[in-house]
Amino acid sequence: MAEQRMVAVARDCPVRRVPTGEAATLPAGEFVTLTQALGGNYTVLWRGNLWRVDAVDAPCLGLPGLELHFDDPGDGRIHEEQVWQALETIYDPEIPVNIRALGLVYRLEVDQERGRVTIDMTLTAPGCGMGPVLVGDVERRVGLVPNVKEVVVNLVFDPPWSRDRMSDEAKLETGLFF
Repeated sequence: MAEQRMVAVARDCPVRRVPTGEAATLPAGEFVTLTQALGGNYTVLWRGNLWRVDAVDAPCLGLPGLELHFDDPGDGRIHEEQVWQALETIYDPEIPVNIRALGLVYRLEVDQERGRVTIDMTLTAPGCGMGPVLVGDVERRVGLVPNVKEVVVNLVFDPPWSRDRMSDEAKLETGLFF
């Protein structure tokens, strides 16, 4: 986003503080400064702090949002392909490529009995301050998949992430394909 602009919050809006990931709510009627749009998510300045607005909540800011809906097959089961679809809607906070294409998801396990999805994932850099925000995005989006009752995200750094884990499409998009 080239220029910052002030917008009014149309309705209460869930946000996460950058970079700690602390959850909060922007109250309806507040004015915030829109500072960044990346990967469908938005960063706003409010009360001296930066806050991340998830793409599904962008209408709170009067912006187009991501409509994320999964049909419930009616069998009471978590469908792994829907979990992967949810993960493909989550973008690294600094690189406009989804976390699956970046190769950040190392393991996905579905426990049908408990309704739990466990995900081992990493970050492009171990010291990335946006890790808690990204984990919150994963918890929220995967939690929208039918029959998911719990999402457990483990940040792991072994093996270390490298661009070799990226899909060819992600390498092309970021200019790292050679």
